[in-house]
Amino acid sequence: MSKIDVAQYRPCAGLMIVNHQGQAFVGKRIDTRDSGWWQMPQGGIDDGEDVVAAALRELAEETGLSPDKVTILAQSRTELFYDLPPELVGTLWGGRYLGQRQVWFLLRFEGEDADIALDAHDPPEFCEWRWVDPRQLPELIIPFKVDIYRAVLEEFLPLI
Repeated sequence: MSKIDVAQYRPCAGLMIVNHQGQAFVGKRIDTRDSGWWQMPQGGIDDGEDVVAAALRELAEETGLSPDKVTILAQSRTELFYDLPPELVGTLWGGRYLGQRQVWFLLRFEGEDADIALDAHDPPEFCEWRWVDPRQLPELIIPFKVDIYRAVLEEFLPLI
């Protein structure tokens, strides 16, 4: 197997947010609202940005939650990589990347559902959200990210 050129993968922070009932937060992206796919919050890490700071920024942007509404329980041991499908390479992120390299965080939600505000950031990324059994996550995500979600589950499920 050849070595991965990390420069060809967009750095990203992913968030598995779980409530006290052990359910995971998922949102339906506005730009793919008709697809039926749901995903956990995630987003790019800016140049020079600390990965934890990026995760908390994405938390606020995608869910409207402030850091005091969550507790960080874990960070993934390694970066997880996915490749874009061929038809998307060259069209996303200015055509700079083949996929993403992601650091994932497990967060315990400490607030109330009313604290979640998808429209807190302009423009919002999600149009709907819900809590789901974490074992459902691989069935809900777009197929090219299924392996990432399985790896996140394998690492974080025992901690929920």
